[in-house]
Amino acid sequence: MNRKEFIQTGSFGIAALFFLGSSSFFGKSPKSKNLPKESILIKKETVIIGSGYGGAVAALRLCEKGIPVTLLEMGLEWEKSGEKFSTMINPGSSAAWLKDKTIAPFFNVFRLEPFTGALDRLDFEHIKVWLGRGVGGGSLVNGGMAVTPKKEYFKEIFPALDTEKFYSHYFPLANKELRTNVASEDFLKENEFYKFNRVGEEEAHKAGFKTVRVPNVYDFKYMEKEARNEVPRSALAGEVIYGNNHGKNSLDKTYLKKAAATGNLEILELHKVNYISQNADKSYDVDISVINTRGEEIQHKIIQTKKLILAAGTMGSNELLLKSKVLKNLPVDENVGKEWGNNGNFMTGRNWVQAFSGGTGFRQSTIPVGGIDHWEDKEHPFFVEIAPLPMGMNVATSLYLMVNKLRKHGEVKFDEKTQKIALTWDTSHTAHMKDNAKYFLRTMIKASGGTRSHMLFHNGFGADVCYHPLGGIVLGKATDKFGRLNGHQNLYVIDGSLIPGTIGVNPFVTITAIAEYCMEEILEKDFA
Repeated sequence: MNRKEFIQTGSFGIAALFFLGSSSFFGKSPKSKNLPKESILIKKETVIIGSGYGGAVAALRLCEKGIPVTLLEMGLEWEKSGEKFSTMINPGSSAAWLKDKTIAPFFNVFRLEPFTGALDRLDFEHIKVWLGRGVGGGSLVNGGMAVTPKKEYFKEIFPALDTEKFYSHYFPLANKELRTNVASEDFLKENEFYKFNRVGEEEAHKAGFKTVRVPNVYDFKYMEKEARNEVPRSALAGEVIYGNNHGKNSLDKTYLKKAAATGNLEILELHKVNYISQNADKSYDVDISVINTRGEEIQHKIIQTKKLILAAGTMGSNELLLKSKVLKNLPVDENVGKEWGNNGNFMTGRNWVQAFSGGTGFRQSTIPVGGIDHWEDKEHPFFVEIAPLPMGMNVATSLYLMVNKLRKHGEVKFDEKTQKIALTWDTSHTAHMKDNAKYFLRTMIKASGGTRSHMLFHNGFGADVCYHPLGGIVLGKATDKFGRLNGHQNLYVIDGSLIPGTIGVNPFVTITAIAEYCMEEILEKDFA
């Protein structure tokens, strides 16, 4: 169904769902005190909120065991929608979630018709947080860098977990299911689309830094065919942060596809969860606005379930718990909202990079493959993604996404006045990250020239950029060791909010591995 058809017929099509899904497992269900007038009450056995990494893992492992799962996603199921993802230089419907202007990290000069797009951004006073919207969550819009964290840092962050088992079992399992792969060195050496990476690595070596080849979930065999014009282009056509139409193994093509193949998965798109409440029998009511692609509510639902998995992503899960505590008296542990962090995200860049000897290339792949590993340095520890900047021209600019250690956590709170979440976060949280960026740029400029990139960020430093929000519902603190929310028997949290603010690399492989670890225990003990 295309956008126009959905808006015109959505209210009629959704109506057909209202009387489906009744289940006798509840026995005699309590009358929900949370059911507003003209709302529809539906009973489901197991509900997952969110279809990102944690939700996708939970869905597959439950469905494999024959357990019916209803998965709620506020965004579109893009593959079935009839819509296409758009390129960075020609943004369309996928470019922003209900905004009238693009929301990329820079160069937001494009006007848009508000639509339930794939990329969203939450703006706070000192930080902006980018999110994915749609079936597949953040996997739809990230760069796909599949990095396993340093073993010693993982052990430092999660001292109570079995590190050896994670590195012998859960991380390999996550990488297998996510279909991570590594680009051929011959391909990277010869292909014009990776000149930016070759320049980045050469100049890093010249400055004395160590570089590493980084795995990705984008299918590099497919990309090689793109380069030969044998298949439709995606990474080589400027697609990434607004979604990839081809080549990328996002969650809708891996975990969720396998879950759907069992016949036990029901995905409800454009279902925006407002809050959660608990009934006297300890079942949960999930208050939902069914929306159209303009963001308008076309129906109101209450789904009642005895087992609820919260996997709405770090920002979504924190918001739902804190909001539900205030508005619906949901019992919420005092640790919820604490130990939030930006995973040490900090952006910077250099202009006039080899400006008179070919620059960084006229055409660039959108998929990063290289990193600068300076993590072991005592004074300036960091990891750097050598990021593409596919502007359709040779901008002679190197773009860097730094991941630093976190020295000071922030906190997520719910503001009753604005009815939105707020972050306790300011420049003091990123001061040491800025020092690392200054050191890194100084070293690079001294070795290879160029200037700090004032055109990309204020004064050349992107301190307010966050692609990797983590924490707030920390494993073993706000939950038990397996994601069961404190004070609840059948309410679980399985997403990035379990990680206390930092993991040292792009986090989705770690989120996936932790989800596998949690679901293994939950399935054995709670769904037997």
